[in-house]
Amino acid sequence: MEAPEPQEQHQEEEEAEPAHAAALALWQSGLARLVRDPLLCDLPAQVTAEEISSQVALEYGQAMTVRVRRADAPEAPLPVVVVQNASVAELKKAIQRFVQLRQEREGGVQHLGWRYVWRTYCLVFGGEKLTDDRKKLREYGIRNRDEVTFVKKLRK
Repeated sequence: MEAPEPQEQHQEEEEAEPAHAAALALWQSGLARLVRDPLLCDLPAQVTAEEISSQVALEYGQAMTVRVRRADAPEAPLPVVVVQNASVAELKKAIQRFVQLRQEREGGVQHLGWRYVWRTYCLVFGGEKLTDDRKKLREYGIRNRDEVTFVKKLRK
């Protein structure tokens, strides 16, 4: 079998681009229709498939919302969704994803050094630091709609 001529290959790529754009537009319009459903109406217009599955898992009791508040900021807490048996590490990943999606939508800082963030800050619930990444949130007593505080670590 012969390799396509460079001109033929370029033509195939040009034909694939409109097909991809059309498929993407169809996907976005489908997601926009889904977001109009009363079950999913809290989601943003540029929703991701991940956010839809999280919302459905919440409705079926397979996930919970952990509200994350910065200790030094008066704004409303971030509603972060994690599975019911999530570990501290999974909560941290969910926080990172939540912040990343929010920044993409609002056009803020595009990259945060999360390694630095987790070295400098920690999560606290009920006066106890969530220091063991492998420990389950329920072992710390964290339940649906509980609030976790994001605080700066003190130097030793």
